Amino acid sequence: MDVRKAQPEDIDPLAQIWYEGWQDAHAELLPAELARERTFESLHQRMTDEIAEVRVVGEPAKPLGFSMTKDDELYQLYVSREARGTGAAQKLIAEVEERLASRGLKTAWLGCAIGNDRAARFYEKAGWHLARNYVVELPVTDGVFPLEVGRYEKELT
Repeated sequence: MDVRKAQPEDIDPLAQIWYEGWQDAHAELLPAELARERTFESLHQRMTDEIAEVRVVGEPAKPLGFSMTKDDELYQLYVSREARGTGAAQKLIAEVEERLASRGLKTAWLGCAIGNDRAARFYEKAGWHLARNYVVELPVTDGVFPLEVGRYEKELT
């Protein structure tokens, strides 16, 4: 399972993976007003806008999962329901760590929704640690939505 740059033909299926993954992991944890903002269309637009920072596992137009970075942050990481437990997420997170380290960064970080215990366990198993909680400003239609999340960090080698 190789990690590659996302291509335009990946956008539709990646947006679907993101939408389903967000629903599975966050819809019941986070405020309803934020859940209403996380439509397939909104995630599709964000995927289109950020495609240069997206890496995927899986065949073109048939991705199994993706990572998205923003500066020194692992900004998004999702795998399809079918790919959970296959090692796809481990491949993606390892590639992000290598890519950020190759840019000379010493520490990477990510935000994890408080209560998303499955994700927290995955990050901890991959060597990340909870550094602190902080308030992130999530993009929504009318601006930003403030949400307290856990900040996980990993020292890069």
